[in-house]
Formats: sequence, C-alpha cells, structure tokens
Amino acid sequence: MTDRIYARIAGTGSYLPAQVVTNDELAKRVETSDEWIRTRTGIRQRHVAAEGETTVDLAYQASLRALEAAGTTPEEIDLIILGTTTPDLIFPSSACLLQHRLGANGCPAFDVNAACSGFVYALTVADKFIRSGAAKTVLVVGAETLTRMLDWTDRSTCVLFGDGAGAVVLKADSETGILSTHLHADGGKKELLWNPVGVSAGFKPEEHNAGVRVLMTGNEVFKHAVKALDSVVEETLEANGLDRHEIDWLIPHQANLRIIEATAKRLDMPMERVIVTVDKHGNTSSGSVPLALDEAVRSGKVQRGQLLLLEAFGGGFTWGSALLRY
Repeated sequence: MTDRIYARIAGTGSYLPAQVVTNDELAKRVETSDEWIRTRTGIRQRHVAAEGETTVDLAYQASLRALEAAGTTPEEIDLIILGTTTPDLIFPSSACLLQHRLGANGCPAFDVNAACSGFVYALTVADKFIRSGAAKTVLVVGAETLTRMLDWTDRSTCVLFGDGAGAVVLKADSETGILSTHLHADGGKKELLWNPVGVSAGFKPEEHNAGVRVLMTGNEVFKHAVKALDSVVEETLEANGLDRHEIDWLIPHQANLRIIEATAKRLDMPMERVIVTVDKHGNTSSGSVPLALDEAVRSGKVQRGQLLLLEAFGGGFTWGSALLRY
C-alpha cells in the first residue's frame, strides 16, 4: 500500500512596497479620519506600490524569500501558481512572467483569479497536484497591486485596500502537511463586490459611473462574508473530525477586523490565537493570507507541528479554507 502524500509548507516569504499611507494621510485626500477608519475596519495604514512597481515585482520578492526559507532553488520548482486579480498583463499570465524572472523555465505556470480567495484557491490546486504525484515542489503565490484600481475619492473602498505579496513553497511529504481544503463560490452576488471592466463583455465605464475600480456594497458583503466563513469553518472541522479547540492558530483573510473577530468567536478562539495584520497592511486581497502566515512564522508565533486554519472570502463571491499541520 502506497503511503499517503501530503503537501507540506517548506518555506514562507512575503514582500510589501516601501511606501506606507496612513489613515491621517488618507484623510487629506478624502472625507474621513483615522478614528472613522479604525473603528469600522481595524486598519491603521496600508502599503502602496510605487509607480512602475507591478504585481510580478512584488511576487518575485516574496518568492525569493520563500525559496530561501525552504532551502529550494528555482530549478527545483515543478509548478508555479499565482493567485491575483491584478495581473501585470491580460496575457501572458503573471505566473509565466514570474517563472521567467526566477529562472524556473520549463515548469507549468498559471494564474488563479478568485479575488481575495485567490491564495486559498491556488493552494488547493497545488495540494491536488502534489497529492496526485504530478508535482513534488510547488511555488504558490498571492500578490496584488489593488490600489491601482481604486477610486481615491470613494471613502467606502479607498480606505480598505493595500498592495503586497506572500508566497509558500510546498513539498511532497509523507508525514505532515495540508489535511483538507474546502472551496465555494456564488456568482449570483457578483455586483455586491466587483470590478465591472472586462475585455469580452464590451463594458462601457461611463454607463456604470465607473472606471477601472472596485465597486462594493459594504454592509451586504460583511453579512455574506461572516455567514460564509462560519459555514466553511464548520465544514472544515467536521471533515477532519476535529473540535474547534484543537486549532492552534486561525490565519484569516485580512479584510476587516470585525469579520476576523466574528470568525474567532465562532471558533471560541481568543484573539491571542488569531493572526492579525489588517492594521498594518489593509486588505491585500490574495496577498493577505500568505502575508499573515509569513509574519506569523517569522515572528515565532507559529511553530512546526501546530494546526493552522486558513480562510478567505472575496469577490465572486468566492470563499474557502485550508487546514494544515505546519
């Protein structure tokens, strides 16, 4: 009987642009205040990509750090999956551009667009490749330059988002790794959180009073996110026969502190066991979960052998979770 193969996180990495925009600085551009933003979102600042700095630039730096942490060279990579909703180009994919820059030419490389759930979706795909034996070493990245599609006069969205990237190197392992992943989507709610610009649909921005920017109905998104994340947490625990108190760390998508607190309450988990970076990074979409994971690992909070629950919710709607033994 063949031993079961797991996808183990061998190394993590992240990267944030140098430019930091505080709430007070935003208050000079739009009618808002530090107090208004913090009490509603938990965000204090966000990083913004410099002019000419692209999603692939951020992904490249995060990938180098993950590869170094894993003791892995680009030549060892069997597959690259990049979660993003802000690719450098329509095509080729940002994963292909990243592959070339890393010097990992020859292996398959592709993007996954599931908005803020992009990293969890990409991690799930990578896990399937490793479990099937089709790959042994996979680079999974979540990277965004979401501030490029913000309307900086719309305080309902411009205060929320930031730029950044996170990456993990997954390796085949017989001992430990990703235990299960769970993905969902509901395209019927698309207009509650979307960017209505596209190639094929022939969209005219002036008809929606919108350019290339994020449109969101915040209160509705909040309600759907809390409900969906509650459900996927329960699904994950049930699938693995676990009690919620067995989870060592919750590493959630960093969109809003109130959503994070609601999920922690559902798990009956104290906030001391929840990784929170939303105050420093804002919502970095698909970069959010791997950024938080890398910070937790490098700070020494997350230790080998601990049980981690990763979860995310994003436009689409999309949502998902990953349970893993680090």
